[in-house]
Amino acid sequence: MLPSSEHRPGWRVGADIGGTFTDVIALGPDGEVVPMKVLSTPPDYGTGVVGATSAVLDAAAVAPDAVTAMLHGTTVATNAILEMAGARTAVVTTRGFRDVLELGRLRRPVLYDLSWTKPVPLAPRRHRHELAQRITADGRLAPATGEADVRALAARLRADGIEAVAVCLLNSHVRPDEERRVADLLRAELPGAYVTASVDISPQPREFERTSTATVNAYVGPVVHGYLTHLEAGLRTAGVRAPLLVMQSSGGLLDARSVSSRPVQIIESGPAAGVTAVRRLASLLDLPSVVAFDMGGTTAKASLIEHGEPFVSADYEVGGGMNVARGLGSGAGYPVRTPSIDIAEVGSGGGSVISVDEAGALHVGPASAGSRPGPACYGQGGELPTLTDANVTLGYLSPDALAGGRVAIHADLAAKALSPVAERLGRDVAATARGAYEVAVSSMTTAVKAVTSERGRDPREATMVAFGGAGPLYAAALAKELGIKTVLVPAHPGLFSSLGLLVADTELHEVAPYQQDLAAEFARLTGEVTAELGERAVVERLLDMRYRGQRFELRIRLDDGPLTEELLAAARKRFHEEHERTYGRAGDDSLVEIVNLRVRGTLPSPVSLEDVLRLPPPPGRTPGTRDCRFAETVATPVLSRSDVGAEPIDGPLVVEDMDATTLVPPGARVHRDRFHTLVITWSAE
Repeated sequence: MLPSSEHRPGWRVGADIGGTFTDVIALGPDGEVVPMKVLSTPPDYGTGVVGATSAVLDAAAVAPDAVTAMLHGTTVATNAILEMAGARTAVVTTRGFRDVLELGRLRRPVLYDLSWTKPVPLAPRRHRHELAQRITADGRLAPATGEADVRALAARLRADGIEAVAVCLLNSHVRPDEERRVADLLRAELPGAYVTASVDISPQPREFERTSTATVNAYVGPVVHGYLTHLEAGLRTAGVRAPLLVMQSSGGLLDARSVSSRPVQIIESGPAAGVTAVRRLASLLDLPSVVAFDMGGTTAKASLIEHGEPFVSADYEVGGGMNVARGLGSGAGYPVRTPSIDIAEVGSGGGSVISVDEAGALHVGPASAGSRPGPACYGQGGELPTLTDANVTLGYLSPDALAGGRVAIHADLAAKALSPVAERLGRDVAATARGAYEVAVSSMTTAVKAVTSERGRDPREATMVAFGGAGPLYAAALAKELGIKTVLVPAHPGLFSSLGLLVADTELHEVAPYQQDLAAEFARLTGEVTAELGERAVVERLLDMRYRGQRFELRIRLDDGPLTEELLAAARKRFHEEHERTYGRAGDDSLVEIVNLRVRGTLPSPVSLEDVLRLPPPPGRTPGTRDCRFAETVATPVLSRSDVGAEPIDGPLVVEDMDATTLVPPGARVHRDRFHTLVITWSAE
């Protein structure tokens, strides 16, 4: 059973790693909130987490043993794939299926780019091996796997220095015991290797996607296991002995031990924490449709939340730039079949590098300066111009310091870095910086449209919630571009993902392919979930449904109660409605088929977002003015959040928090609501 701290009084600490900053929030038993923002420490990100945790506890004057829950969002799994720094991985499969990772689905994300090449398999062909065995479609063994063959293969893997193995036998989802037997034999023969059985990660049809998912899990497994082990040891040395829970891609927390066995579930760990916080805010404010917009130092991300629930995808891709695995955009990365909040991502962040191509066009990203050396204005040796340098030059960011004074700013270095780009464009530095700002806004509209327009939703009907270190700087301009009428910037915007960790539920997902006896299979899956989470877990049943002949499914919630025909009819009705809303058409019941059964168990968080947001913001700096460049240069008021009241104030103006800066452009106005959220709207024209 998972470790639990739900009913023990004490401090909860949420730590979220970004490409540039590590964000930590400590929440006390009486509602005290202590934020901390420090530069990340690549490649050893765990050291930064331990240091930031110690710093926030010192700031709160709290002993480390007062912490009863340590909650973490991390990009370590994603980074291992993006940097191709995972384990030396082998794949073991059925004879004739060695090349399934190469063949894939023959999809191209860009139809007319002749220079595009498919992603290199995480396990090269020389490390993909076949066994003379076969599981038929109805689950028979023809023939079974020979133990001597597996032992001989293990000797070869040992000689090749293999660190991780993915076992992916044909049709193993209908005969999981055979694949697990092979995996157990390999574990016995290779005690130092990380062995994954595909049926323990994604027991579903579709050979390629299941093989890819298991391979990704094996590839990042040793990295994630080593990172979490090192982090737990560092926290214990610092005196923090609370259970370590990690954010999953689905938006729920899971204990570090379980995550180490299925690390593929935390690929989108960091972004999911922020969406979880926005979900809570949307419910608190009773907002029917919300676009969560998160912009940090490396990327900008968008997600859609409807009626308090984010979209959770069954499929997505990692390592292919923009993480959207739908339609013609798929094929750029490695497919993963585990639950993940539907998040669209583009390479535009505060640290994104500004460049000019051979044709003289201005580009922002996807390359990033990260935290080391970081933007030129940080004064840490960075020389490449970034969006942060542009924002300093435009007057949007403080010319003195960021992150509550922890990061010094050198405006002269920002201008110097931008000068070569300005010379190539034949423009002055300020105009170049403004051009980079507008290019970034245009790039980010792609992410928002991916989760709205491409799902049949009109972004103009949504409210945007902006967070992340750079999100509030760009949100108003992005919203105007998309026709969104209202932007919300919550308290602690730069640490909002860490705040999401504090209010997230503990969550566990189990899945199985369709079985005729739905009731018995749901009972089995429910038993597995409650055995792990405990009897207090809230259990939800879901069905992956599609029309016969389709390749992709929609996930439909099943009502509580006995599995009667009326209950299944209600699920089919929901499926028709969602299919028509998403794709513009619907069929009839005779075409509907169930592909997978899912059970989601949750242990609700003991903390509500209202508890965290009820305290007023601290008094800020003395109000002043700063020259900011828009269409022209304007003397712009600079306020703190506490200076903004319930009566709307016309822009332009800048609102500075410890962890982020909000830009209210000309033509917009802002006020602060009862939860201390900045509400930006557009003036009547």
